[in-house]
Amino acid sequence: MPITPLHRRGLLMGALAVTALPGMLRAAAPEIHVLKDRNCGCCSSWVKILRQEGFAVTTEDTHNAALIRYKMDNGIPPKMASCHTARIEGYLIEGHVPAADIRRLLEERPEARGLAVPGMPYGSPGMGPEDEREAYDVHLILRDGTTRVFTHYDAA
Repeated sequence: MPITPLHRRGLLMGALAVTALPGMLRAAAPEIHVLKDRNCGCCSSWVKILRQEGFAVTTEDTHNAALIRYKMDNGIPPKMASCHTARIEGYLIEGHVPAADIRRLLEERPEARGLAVPGMPYGSPGMGPEDEREAYDVHLILRDGTTRVFTHYDAA
């Protein structure tokens, strides 16, 4: 049975859609750039978790002094500091912030510098098993440098 022009056109459009789909899916992944110490295993674990959660992650290894300067220059209060800093869609992400909180930040788009999980709480993403986590807070860093709790995680 010969293929009519209408069927041929449909077949071509379907083939184009199938070949374009992977690129469209990649474009939909939020792009996040992480500055970290090359020797930090927990930073690498957090990056791996973000990739598993569908983020398009790029990393930049930097020295401790340069990373501290980056945090200061971008308004991360010293009490909010952690081991790595990321940038996504104009927001800063400091430390072991869960992917769900990053997605919420991008959905709500508050007037803020970004999110922070100060220190390295056990059981936060990249810092050990979640089912053994200690209680911790994800803080919203406002433009004036003040903070408020964005999300609270109870101990497991």
